[in-house]
Amino acid sequence: MTSTVRPQEVQAPSAPEFPMPRAAGCPFDPPPALKTEQEQGPLRKVRLWDGTTPWLVTRYTDQRTLLADPRVSADITRPGYPSSAPVRGTGFSFILMDDPEHARQRRMVTAPFTIRRVETMRPAVQKIVDGLIDDMLSGPPRTDLVQAFALPVPSLVICELLGVPYSDHDFFQENSRTLISRGAAPEERAAAHGNLLGYLDELMGEKIARPAEDLLSGLGTRIGAGELSRREAAEMGVLLLLAGHETTANMIALGTLALLEHPDQLALLRDAEDPEVVVRAVEELLRYLNITHTGRRRVALEDIEVAGEVIRAGEGIIVPNDIGNRDPEVFTDPDRLDLRRDARRHVAFGFGVHQCLGQPLARMELQVVYGTLYRRIPTLRLDAGLEELSFKHDGSVYGVHELPVAW
Repeated sequence: MTSTVRPQEVQAPSAPEFPMPRAAGCPFDPPPALKTEQEQGPLRKVRLWDGTTPWLVTRYTDQRTLLADPRVSADITRPGYPSSAPVRGTGFSFILMDDPEHARQRRMVTAPFTIRRVETMRPAVQKIVDGLIDDMLSGPPRTDLVQAFALPVPSLVICELLGVPYSDHDFFQENSRTLISRGAAPEERAAAHGNLLGYLDELMGEKIARPAEDLLSGLGTRIGAGELSRREAAEMGVLLLLAGHETTANMIALGTLALLEHPDQLALLRDAEDPEVVVRAVEELLRYLNITHTGRRRVALEDIEVAGEVIRAGEGIIVPNDIGNRDPEVFTDPDRLDLRRDARRHVAFGFGVHQCLGQPLARMELQVVYGTLYRRIPTLRLDAGLEELSFKHDGSVYGVHELPVAW
């Protein structure tokens, strides 16, 4: 698919650029300019890389209202859609479609991600987590937590669920990083997508020939029934494989870093006997960190009045969930990490029909990780200065490239 620049009809020379930079030394907080925009008003035009000026929606209530509005489209092919980077030949899956096609395709992969099905996976995830911690403890008392733990946990889990050989993890992790990097050239992202698509297409062929008890084999059955093309199934596979390991891996590492920087909160979690403490901790960390930091992207299909402004049909909309989760009208003292807080209303997984399909799996994985790692390694500490760490400012998923720890 080829995307061309689509200037908005209304140009705003004074519009601030988006995304906005985070403050040095404050890696867990949204950009200060986002906080300023939230304080000054609910909606504001911002300028993207291509000169277009979509609306930025900064307040929690307005974000949920628009994400649930059927007059707002997630279809990346519609004129006015605020793309985060040039899109060339990268294709797309159902998350960038509207109903009814979005709902039709999404229903095909919903069953493995229901809360009941996910809970049956908890013992297997616990075994993975314990095994990786055993490996860490059997070696030198320092490691990069990203490579030794944060990345393998969700990669192993999603591979098992999809039916992807974990032995191919170097290949799909490297191409996934390129695909979600805003710093990569369009040709590089297109090549990475092509690599992943070709890989999943070949794997789909194997599943059609020799089906097993996994999600990709289920999609193979849909292909045989004429409900799905092989290309559509491969695109779904790319989406689920990428989202299934990248987001959770970054949340594990960034959440651990946040806890190490807030030792009083880490102690609450490590020493808790009540499993509900772990559940609340996961929700608060999701609210506080919100690793999907470049905003949900939408375009208005009709004129929509919200917060005293009119978003015209064809105008782009950006919903930055990170600042919505720091709205003081909804969360008291929102810039403070408080594991005792009831943060279940957060919008880290989005809202409306497009909210994250895999959120039950992500929650369960994080509960196992956060409920196990710090108990098993109670002396875990950061093995570098915070200022020495390299953060993922250039990608659509935020986190750390490496997390040196010791014990």
